Amino acid sequence: MSREGREFWREIARRAGDYFAPGEVLHLVSPWKPVESVWTFVTGHSNDRLATDDLGARDPEFVRLVMDIARRLGERYFRLRFEGLENVPAEGGALLVGNHNGGIMPLDAFFTVLGIWDQFGPERAVHPLVHDLITNDPLAHRMAVFGGGLRASRGGGEKALRAGHVALVYPGSDRETYRPFWQRDRIDLAQRRGFVRMALRESVPIVPVVSVGTHEQLIVLARGDGLARLLRTEKWLRTSVIPLVLCVPWGLTIGLFPYVPLPAQTTIAFGKPMRWPELGPADADNPEVLSRCYAEVVSAMQAMLDRLSEGRRPWLGK
Repeated sequence: MSREGREFWREIARRAGDYFAPGEVLHLVSPWKPVESVWTFVTGHSNDRLATDDLGARDPEFVRLVMDIARRLGERYFRLRFEGLENVPAEGGALLVGNHNGGIMPLDAFFTVLGIWDQFGPERAVHPLVHDLITNDPLAHRMAVFGGGLRASRGGGEKALRAGHVALVYPGSDRETYRPFWQRDRIDLAQRRGFVRMALRESVPIVPVVSVGTHEQLIVLARGDGLARLLRTEKWLRTSVIPLVLCVPWGLTIGLFPYVPLPAQTTIAFGKPMRWPELGPADADNPEVLSRCYAEVVSAMQAMLDRLSEGRRPWLGK
């Protein structure tokens, strides 16, 4: 590592000390931490289920720390590129709808927030919507709160949009982020239309966000839908998959463990805002309207993904 690199990480460690006790981060990336979090979620034994719904809890300096790390990794390791950042509204509420990749390591979310941070500065707050499982680990919960994360299940997105902020949602969730490797060029939002309802109710545009490369950081061999149905995990774990993956350093394993991502060239593209001026909040509960708007969003995202994937070589990019 160069002298500049050593100085950079030394400064990162110093700033991180304002938020984390020594050893906490290592505890978070322990391979057993996800198992512990799942057990806590299932048994309801956590005493740390604080409300991840407070817009004022976002700490811009903490976000700056995370963005500096994400930028360094993006530039040096993933050869990160952005497209279409000018499509994100500079003010007012906006709902970013992304394709989810990379399993338990949501680097697509970090890079999406980075693009907006570098384009608009810290004042343009982005609030990722997170799974309730996050609230069961004290450290992960604290990081989500400081980073602006809001619980998807508790109306957090609506709260952010009403305040004129940006909300980031991945409707495909576990089903999409664990789609098999050979389906990496396919958008799969799992027929979840709640994001359309949210946008219509709050009268905000939807901005499609599509990434390539983030699903090449590991190789998903099987989603495990059948096993998940057999075990009825949707009821007690709020997940419809038990994936089988190939990743570093664990090799062949289930997709619950933190891993070292492969250095796949990554591109994050922001599409043109999608609005339906003829529709309003009263249409948000119309199934036909929701289906039509959902199909339009998926079609737009698939067209973006097709363009980004054309001529792409896995891990190397274009």
